[in-house]
Amino acid sequence: MVQLVKNDADILKCFPVMSQLRPHLIQSEFQARIKTQISNGYLMAMLDQQGIVVAAAGFRLGECLAWGRYLYIEDLVTDEKARSKGYGHTILAWLTVFAKENQCEQIHLDSGVQRFDAHQFYFQEGMKIVSHHFSMNTLQSSD
Repeated sequence: MVQLVKNDADILKCFPVMSQLRPHLIQSEFQARIKTQISNGYLMAMLDQQGIVVAAAGFRLGECLAWGRYLYIEDLVTDEKARSKGYGHTILAWLTVFAKENQCEQIHLDSGVQRFDAHQFYFQEGMKIVSHHFSMNTLQSSD
């Protein structure tokens, strides 16, 4: 069953799967980082199967001129040992219901260009590529 992360124990249960998507994460810092993000509007959902998180999603609700009210998925991952069992579909379907319940007109996410398997999944779920995402690191010197 998918549910919102409610407490520190839930946050810690999400680390093994979330670190598969974000391998730079450090377990001892994970809880504090998530709590800081939560204080800034981040939400996390988890799909627990018999006490083990098999999929997790970090997301935000927002509103902007381009999209109206939206749900933006920052992190979406299924445990690599549990893929192709419908867990990704289950958590994305839950996010879609959550978006509708919160009057969101759209769902958005960015996906690294190298993540071909993830892109296939998003296409199968009815998502489309609608833009390019550009970025710039502002803290590195330009030497």
